[in-house]
Amino acid sequence: MSLDSTHRGIPAATTLREPHAERLKFNGDNSFHRELRRRVEAEFKRSGTRQRDSVQMYVKTAVLLATFGLTYAALVFLAGCWWQALPLAIVLGMATAAIGFNIMHDGGHQAYSQRRWVNRLMALTLDLVGGSSYIWQWKHARFHHTWVNVAGHDSDIDLGVLGRLSPLQRRRPWHRWQHIYLWPLYAVTAIRWHLYGDFRDMLTGTVGERPFDRPRGVDLAGFVIGKLVFFALAFGIPLLFHPVGTVLLFYALVSAVAGLLLALVFQMAHVVEQAAFPVPDESGCRMAVPWAIHQLQTTVDFARGNRILSWLIGGLNFQVEHHLFPRISHVHYPQLARVVEAACREFDLPYLEHRTFRAGIASHYRWLRQLGQADGAVVIQTGMTPAHATTG
Repeated sequence: MSLDSTHRGIPAATTLREPHAERLKFNGDNSFHRELRRRVEAEFKRSGTRQRDSVQMYVKTAVLLATFGLTYAALVFLAGCWWQALPLAIVLGMATAAIGFNIMHDGGHQAYSQRRWVNRLMALTLDLVGGSSYIWQWKHARFHHTWVNVAGHDSDIDLGVLGRLSPLQRRRPWHRWQHIYLWPLYAVTAIRWHLYGDFRDMLTGTVGERPFDRPRGVDLAGFVIGKLVFFALAFGIPLLFHPVGTVLLFYALVSAVAGLLLALVFQMAHVVEQAAFPVPDESGCRMAVPWAIHQLQTTVDFARGNRILSWLIGGLNFQVEHHLFPRISHVHYPQLARVVEAACREFDLPYLEHRTFRAGIASHYRWLRQLGQADGAVVIQTGMTPAHATTG
């Protein structure tokens, strides 16, 4: 099967189909993925390390939760003026995002521990900081991870009318300026989840264009209790000590920092020039390539050599490795990267990377600008990106 072809000249507003629920399947030979799994298993056996339950991860969890708790306490109970509160709010926003990137993300993907209850407990940290671990399982772990960058199936690239992230999405006049106005809108990502998104998804029974099973029983109780705990932390307790305006201002600031970080990490992994936006076949039920190849074509690593960034964002600069092996703890991604890149070179498959954080940001900016221009001969990639592309 050719890995070089693209579809050109397809009207961007006419090819988007209604989603076919769980019917969209992947095609082709899965031998590469089987061989890659074999090599990864051999690497862990050789190194004598466990894929989950890493001491390093437990220590990291303690550090991040302590940072969150101490910073929250200092902001609410100790800060007496703006120049004390401002840096605390920024650090609290970063700690909030770090909990999502590291603790919750590994837990939600069953990558934290061999024990299911430990994974569940870690996933619930998302509810602590204002999200819903239940809805996240559908939106991210199922819809996004299965059908990356497939318009109408991957809800993570659906901004509604606000933005156009895929060539398959309808272009609107204001998208001409999306490469400018989307950056501040990214900062309200977390606020939207807290105050609108999760409740909207619950009421409609949909995530983006995709239906999902509303929570019941224990899951519903977890959703309600999580929201109550978050609103108590974000508003209830602070209002006992500070004026309403101050509480709202610093809630917005903390959430803006967290939301901006969360949005940018995702966008640099998938919504960039190098990533493909594949199109199902004429039936709308089948993709042209196997699942693992699809992940390689739609996912881009960035700044792999930046250890500080990697620690802060839970190894999500190693997005290729994460998408191929989501149930392996992120602390092992640098180890996995050597195996995955070598296999991709051997099989002549794409391994996409931006060398720096800045290069990833620049590529996302250019992609937004390109999609915002007037429709002409829109290039819709089918995942056929040149192998071993490295920029920046």
